[in-house]
Amino acid sequence: MMKILITGGAGCLGSNIIEHYIPKGYKICVIDNFATGKKELVSGLDNLTLYEGSIFNKDLVEDVFKEFKPNYVIHSAASYKDPENFIEDINTNIQGTVNVANAVKKVSSVEKFINFQTALCYGIPKKIPIPIDHSLNPITSYGITKTSGEQFLMMMDFPVISLRLANICGPRLSIGPIPTFYKRLKEGKDCFCSDSYRDFLDMSDFLSLIDHIINNKQSVKGIFNVSTGEGHSIKEIFDIVANYLKLNLEKEPPILPVGGDDIKTVVLDPKTTEELFSWRAKVDFKDIIINQLNWYDEYGVSDIFSHLKNS
Repeated sequence: MMKILITGGAGCLGSNIIEHYIPKGYKICVIDNFATGKKELVSGLDNLTLYEGSIFNKDLVEDVFKEFKPNYVIHSAASYKDPENFIEDINTNIQGTVNVANAVKKVSSVEKFINFQTALCYGIPKKIPIPIDHSLNPITSYGITKTSGEQFLMMMDFPVISLRLANICGPRLSIGPIPTFYKRLKEGKDCFCSDSYRDFLDMSDFLSLIDHIINNKQSVKGIFNVSTGEGHSIKEIFDIVANYLKLNLEKEPPILPVGGDDIKTVVLDPKTTEELFSWRAKVDFKDIIINQLNWYDEYGVSDIFSHLKNS
């Protein structure tokens, strides 16, 4: 039985990966401190072992690796919910990442290490869509610390695949404009749209890429953009949500300039990823948003987090 260790496994991405791989016969191990993840998502599941704690805890991380001996590591843990808590961002996104990497070096079982990185690593882009060799200039604590963690990983002598991610939509999405608009409009509250553009990816396409990476027999080390390569305005999302809810709004929402800790346009170029892994996103933009709204209709919106100060 192949074994996957997921840091931050109770978050949106981690929990979807668990639901994807347990039915395929994989054994899963999760380390999570539940700062943003939900404990109930990873409790009482067959073939899942849960360790509650932070990856900042070096001894915990080393003990888990030694006991579980994973074949694959998916590093999804990240600190982002308080944009001014620099210490927690450093502890988790840098020191925690180093702890996980050092633990990998102490076991011989790991075949592949997949890291999740924020597209905010590029800072204000000089070119759209952003190529994988674009310079790095993150401007927030989250972006700076995640970028530092990624750079430490790329120094390691084992195969690391770092995925710089578009906005991935799917079950339990709790960050960004889609849950915000859905919740506020359902409650009859006003909204505003930032004058920004982003790329969005359906969870099914994201999981398809993870399948391609895990099943790829080549020893690959590198950094890859994960995206449809298409940018859309936040106002487009608002319009889809409002139409989905069948609202006849009396006035258009104000469109405000992005804050000082935000970036106007972030759209990634996935060309290298598509070519190497024979993968391409299939779900189009409107269907991505509608799929997300259908999920909210059934399960609702609970917490909404943001890495921005002015959200």
